[in-house]
Amino acid sequence: MPIPAISPGYLSRIAVPVIAMLVALAGCSRDDWHLTGNTMGTTYSVRIVAPETNTGAKDLQGEIETELSRITALMSTYIDDSQLSRFNSSDSVDWVSVDPSVVDVVDAALRASAISDGAFDPTVAPLVELWGFGGSGPHDTPPPQSEIDAAIETVGFGLVSTREEPPALRKLAPAVALDLSALAKGYAVDRIDWLLDSRGLDDYMIEVGGEVKTRGHNQDKEPWRIAVERPIATERSVYTVLRLSGEAVATSGDYRNFFEIDGRRYSHAIDPRNGRPAGNDLASVTIVASSAMEADAMATALLVMGPDKGMRFANEQRIAALFLRRDGDKIVARHSQAFAPYLAHGDAK
Repeated sequence: MPIPAISPGYLSRIAVPVIAMLVALAGCSRDDWHLTGNTMGTTYSVRIVAPETNTGAKDLQGEIETELSRITALMSTYIDDSQLSRFNSSDSVDWVSVDPSVVDVVDAALRASAISDGAFDPTVAPLVELWGFGGSGPHDTPPPQSEIDAAIETVGFGLVSTREEPPALRKLAPAVALDLSALAKGYAVDRIDWLLDSRGLDDYMIEVGGEVKTRGHNQDKEPWRIAVERPIATERSVYTVLRLSGEAVATSGDYRNFFEIDGRRYSHAIDPRNGRPAGNDLASVTIVASSAMEADAMATALLVMGPDKGMRFANEQRIAALFLRRDGDKIVARHSQAFAPYLAHGDAK
């Protein structure tokens, strides 16, 4: 059956964790809907099996695109007047009013930061830019330590506070800037999931820029088959296939967004705690979770932690994680205890 590749997408100028997912799907029948379009600098795809709803396909797609546009207008750093851009450009340390959705996503980011001891941090944007993975483009040499030290002064999840009523954000230092790219696509997937569920739909698969959420079964009355990409920069092929029914999945990897100097690889996966690219041999981390936003954040955190600390963390927190690391020319796989049920027998390669 055909396995279409999903290209990485970006919500902001800050490089986001590369989502290396392929979706393994059989062709839709006449009674199924396949809704597609562009959003957040990437694409979205929604497959609905034999939909039973009073909403027509065109109207449902309009509702989906309205929600995606709303999220982009709130959280994109491409848009100068988005709520997130206005918050970042302000040097005020007073409360700034924002939409409740922004507070929800920032709260999720701060929780992920706290549980990962800062391996995930939504304030990492200055370091990402400094290393050449942001809007200024790639660099020929690593930045000097003095510039790294200066940037770290504005990085730290403890430098941002949230308030639910009335919804608002506050930075504790004027230069702090938030980047929600590692969460916003996952949040968008979860919101579309809520929308479809509220319409009484039971069987569907949602994908935005590689972040995936499943519900029910595919057209063959089986779990959805979601393929994880082999983490090799020069090709796009399937490494293994997951069987999902109601779960979300996200992958973060270092093999499409990196540069090399004197034979050393510098990945976009920046460790916010020391200001440098994560120095480990992980090629990718795939997370299965109840929500796409959670999967997205944890994939980033574990990629930064590395294979050993990441595995201990995943098992302690009962996170379903697949680690693919380099061993010379080989790719070696390990997975946490919670990940085993999702592997399709005979599909691992």
